[in-house]
Amino acid sequence: MSAEFEVQGITVSELAREYGTPLYVYDGDALRDQFLGLRTLLHPRMEMFFSLKSNPNVSICALLHSLGARAEVSSLVELTTALRAGVKGEDIIFLGPGKSEEELRACLDEGVYAIVCESFGELELIDEAARARGTTANVALRVNPSFSIKGSGLTMGGKPRQFGIDEEQILADPGLAARFPGVRLMGVHAYMGTRILSEEVVLENTVRILEMAERIAVKLDFPLEVVDVGGGLGVAYFEGERDLDPELLAGRLNPVVEEFARRYPDTRMIMELGRYLTAPSGTYVVRVRYVKTSMGERFAVADGGTNHHMAAVGIGSFVKRNFPMRLLNRIGDEPTEPWYVTGPLCTPNDTLGKGVPLPPVRTGDLLGVLRSGAYGPTASPVLFLSHGSPAEVLVKDGRHHLVRERDRVGDLLGRQHLSI
Repeated sequence: MSAEFEVQGITVSELAREYGTPLYVYDGDALRDQFLGLRTLLHPRMEMFFSLKSNPNVSICALLHSLGARAEVSSLVELTTALRAGVKGEDIIFLGPGKSEEELRACLDEGVYAIVCESFGELELIDEAARARGTTANVALRVNPSFSIKGSGLTMGGKPRQFGIDEEQILADPGLAARFPGVRLMGVHAYMGTRILSEEVVLENTVRILEMAERIAVKLDFPLEVVDVGGGLGVAYFEGERDLDPELLAGRLNPVVEEFARRYPDTRMIMELGRYLTAPSGTYVVRVRYVKTSMGERFAVADGGTNHHMAAVGIGSFVKRNFPMRLLNRIGDEPTEPWYVTGPLCTPNDTLGKGVPLPPVRTGDLLGVLRSGAYGPTASPVLFLSHGSPAEVLVKDGRHHLVRERDRVGDLLGRQHLSI
């Protein structure tokens, strides 16, 4: 009998029987190892903030926070999630290009460490909200740098963007800090790109952002209390890619951090980490409902697809590249055939994998999309065909815990109102 995929000794069949499919399974040991694997090597002055956008589950946030992670949030719900997970306001930053007045007020009421401001109009709203409360808002400027650095899956700097304020605009306005009495400028944030798999690119980003932050703080004459160097650290999904080497990465970064800390002993340095922390821990589990052939190609039609895992279509790639996939209930069987793995949606785009090497697939088999702990349901059209969100399970200390219930019919219809 072939072996089964296990998480901390628990078989995937047991999890599927208990919670049904489609299902996301997160390995708490993998989360811990990924966080501590970098944290123990990285200079202690560089703080690691968990980007909730990658996986906003409150239990994931709580586990990472228990290990020492702070939180970076971008919505009122993410802010509330971080607080419920035990993160204090002083260890939360709030960013995003389109913050609402309600979100800005919540930042002030909850005492977040910094609101990361992304436009001059937002600065005016922050000022009004703070003065209405008789307080002063701590604000870090998100800067759209004039420079760009190649080597990321999606570049954020050096071109027109909805994110941040152009570096040239900020440097041309030296009186900015004094114009808004309800605002205290105290830091600089920049995010150069995502899915970075080169230690040298991370190093160059960090060096350039620290230099820019220093330049802006001097020009605008405000205390440089925090520099957020973004992050964008990636994980390898596709053939030909390799994971970042945490030892090599820390070896490159630590001398730069040490030198900056020597000149700015009271300045917090922040690195945001989302995908890097959570992706390796997750497996998206689907059950095969039908197998068929069409024009010579084999299809495994599963009960879940891109409605839960849109990232698996290739993360913005023009050419479809497959996430790593496995037949989970017979992991000892050798892959001998190419398969199309598709979901239940009425669109040809609902394809998790094309030409995936698998053993012969049978109805009822469990397939897994590996490295799926980031940008799963949170970046997917979960309401397409009204299937709703899948269940999510965290395996921690050898025990499995339901950390998000599957959407049921009543959940999806309960907030609708029949008007005729």
